[in-house]
Amino acid sequence: MKKYSMETMVGIFIFLGLIMIAYMTVTLGHVSFFADETYPLFARFSSVTGLRKGSPVYMLGLRVGQTVDLSIDQKNQKAIVKIAIKKGMQVYDDAIASIKTEGLIGDSYLSLDPGGSGELLKSGGMIIETHPPIDIADLIGKYAFGDVNKK
Repeated sequence: MKKYSMETMVGIFIFLGLIMIAYMTVTLGHVSFFADETYPLFARFSSVTGLRKGSPVYMLGLRVGQTVDLSIDQKNQKAIVKIAIKKGMQVYDDAIASIKTEGLIGDSYLSLDPGGSGELLKSGGMIIETHPPIDIADLIGKYAFGDVNKK
């Protein structure tokens, strides 16, 4: 009888451990099972170097979403970034999207200036005004070889 009691306790312990691992995977992986908590927006860039699926999207310094997909618009020769924004966040048609880097060699993220003087972007709307990432290596090279204009 005591043998079955010990096996039951071990089974419960392993089950709880698996539940905790699943919870941590979902939490740390930023996995959402409820897709209706966000709405999609698109932004057209000349370059998306360093950005990837799942990169965070910040607005006014707060995380409001993430990048969902990166693709190429062959007709206009631009990169298209699909963004998932939390519902309730208002983004206007005069918004500005910029690709920035955390520190000098950190991960890239998308920064949104929400605008405010235009109309609200609806689900699936396009952010027209964008700024590609700054190439730090190119700037250092220009400075090192004297190609930077001094004022």
